[in-house]
Amino acid sequence: MSAKLKKLPDLSKRGPYRVLEGDLGYTGLPGTVYAPAEGRDLPGVAFGHDWMKPVTAYTTTLRHLASWGIVVAAPSTETGFNADHAGFAADLETSLQILAGVKMGNGNITVSPGKLGVAGHGMGAGAAVLASVGNTKAKAVAAIYPAHTAPSSLDAARNVYLPGMVIGPDDDSNAIFDAGNPAKLAYNWAGDVVYRVPKKGNQRSFSEDGFAQRFIGLSNSNRKVQNSIRGLLVGYFLHKLAGERSYSGYGEADASGKGVESFSGEKLVKRAGLARDDSPLAL
Repeated sequence: MSAKLKKLPDLSKRGPYRVLEGDLGYTGLPGTVYAPAEGRDLPGVAFGHDWMKPVTAYTTTLRHLASWGIVVAAPSTETGFNADHAGFAADLETSLQILAGVKMGNGNITVSPGKLGVAGHGMGAGAAVLASVGNTKAKAVAAIYPAHTAPSSLDAARNVYLPGMVIGPDDDSNAIFDAGNPAKLAYNWAGDVVYRVPKKGNQRSFSEDGFAQRFIGLSNSNRKVQNSIRGLLVGYFLHKLAGERSYSGYGEADASGKGVESFSGEKLVKRAGLARDDSPLAL
């Protein structure tokens, strides 16, 4: 009997905490911080944006995480056409150091150095994988529709031993750009990994772009998909970073939930487009 993604509809709704917004730039790194209004030894996550996306394209998602007690730092760097993926990964690592070392609010908001995670969308997801190789600060990773990066996040995944959640597309046939192969990245993952597929979701559906972006075909924003992914992020990080056992199902590879399908074993191999006898070392 498979595990359950308990309370996913509830976790997809705003959490109980009032949210504060701050400027990451005062530390020397451009970006934004979102935090619950108070709390000590909280979990913290560094979040990376997709290619050519501003941090403001994720405001609701980042505030959502903070409303559930997770402090989020989102660097606003590498937003141009020729983004430096390795540089962005380094900025995510710097964000983790900032989260663990700086008191926020009136000094009544702190992040535990032992409860740090890294996440991202598209390019930012690939950069999160790059930032996770050999990372002794982070405890878990969430890669949302990870895109190709240089150096390769597919290759890097073979050396990521942190627990990971990879979110892949249900139908990516409408993608304009090469969106990568999230299933193959999950297959290559060296540590424990879960692979989730929200119904009708793809790389273009997650960011919160305005009408102009949708009009020129650079976005296909989908609120239901966004809500499902926000719930998955909250459940996964509350379990992996905060140690909340009630959400342990979010760390199980075959867990089921409303509007979300999970792939593991042979199903994941097929999803990744690999032959049965392929292995990560042979790819």
